[in-house]
Amino acid sequence: MSAEPGADAGESPPGEPLPGSGVRIVVEYCEPCGFESTYLELASAVKEEYPGIQIESRLGSTGAFEIEINGQLVFSKLENGGFPYEKDLIEAIRRASSGEPLQKITNSRPPCVIL
Repeated sequence: MSAEPGADAGESPPGEPLPGSGVRIVVEYCEPCGFESTYLELASAVKEEYPGIQIESRLGSTGAFEIEINGQLVFSKLENGGFPYEKDLIEAIRRASSGEPLQKITNSRPPCVIL
């Protein structure tokens, strides 16, 4: 019995780790600031790309949206004033997965303004 082309395309063959395995992300965010939805959207996008990744959230100080990969701070809203672009975080995770040195994400998109 052979597998159909495209079946389970996002999964690794048996015995191989899922993409992102061994990478741990911690996102510290300000819940009263309304940043939980941003965290959930980002976590969902990351898990879709890297199903084996560990993502942990913790409540942070006012205005915080800080991201660590394997214990290294790679993004700080307190420093950048905005939120990371998904593509930049995905690239940082790719680097961590392949053992490359991590670089701080300096691009940020402005926070949404609710009128």
